[in-house]
Amino acid sequence: MAKSKIKCGVAGVGSLGQHHARIYASLPNAELVGIYETSDARAAEICAKHNCRRFATLAELGAACEAVSVVVPTDLHEQVALPLLAAGCHLLIEKPLCASLEEAERVLAAAQKAGRIVQVGHIEHFNPVMAYLEKHTGRPQYITTERLAPYTTRGTEVGVVLDLMIHDIGIVLALVQSPIRKIDSVGINVLSKTEDIANARIEFESGCVANLTASRMSLKKNREIRVFQDNAYLSLDFMNQKGHLVKKSDIIAYGVKLKIGLAKAGDASSIPVHEIPIEKGEPLAIELAHFLESVGEAKQPKVGAALGKSALEVAIAITDQIRRAQKS
Repeated sequence: MAKSKIKCGVAGVGSLGQHHARIYASLPNAELVGIYETSDARAAEICAKHNCRRFATLAELGAACEAVSVVVPTDLHEQVALPLLAAGCHLLIEKPLCASLEEAERVLAAAQKAGRIVQVGHIEHFNPVMAYLEKHTGRPQYITTERLAPYTTRGTEVGVVLDLMIHDIGIVLALVQSPIRKIDSVGINVLSKTEDIANARIEFESGCVANLTASRMSLKKNREIRVFQDNAYLSLDFMNQKGHLVKKSDIIAYGVKLKIGLAKAGDASSIPVHEIPIEKGEPLAIELAHFLESVGEAKQPKVGAALGKSALEVAIAITDQIRRAQKS
């Protein structure tokens, strides 16, 4: 007997939410029931495109759906999530989970009370690049990340740490899996009331150090990570889903060749650079399919409340450090 489709909805169908609606409409185990959207024009466009209904209230959307994506500005996450949880919906809340830890705790307490899943939209955890990293990263010693984007007004209700860097915070926490010993961070405001460029250096109890840079004042987009560990150096590009690695054994062999005159100093071309085979996929489609699988099987999602809250705690600690320094 065929399983019934999961009734899905989207709260907020702006630049990102429209893609949640598109994917729910295309997934074989999902039925896009409807949306909640404050813009009349955008609501009409999405409903016509996907033959779904516009709900007048969050309570009505929640009553009609089993699973809902919350894709509204971060400072509205709590007030949108709570009525949906009260109506009995499982939620995928776009990252960051909330704008403050207090708001996050209230949302997670409501989810626990209702016995509902909350998955946090840390989309890079569903990027095929992350799947490779999780398989091949072991005891990282030094990690650098760079996440750059041109300036847009979307997302500026929070600073660049909560807007962009939080992706890499979540990635690094998942890869290192060690308590944090120390954080040092700097940031500057350019066009927003909050920081637009930030750098954070995170020391872990394991000895690993991560250096994270985020900017929404760049002329180009870039989402890269480099991982240095005892057996290799990995460089991966989340945006283009490609990368390469250099093995320590090959660097040692290059050193031996230098000593015996078979390689020239400074000529690194004799060190093999291994291209990493990554099967490309749309991370959002993979993420939403995982969310519905978690709902259907009543299991905790890969990026659940614990990781979402941990990433938020670190992001807020970095943000607070930056703002204290700006006031002094």
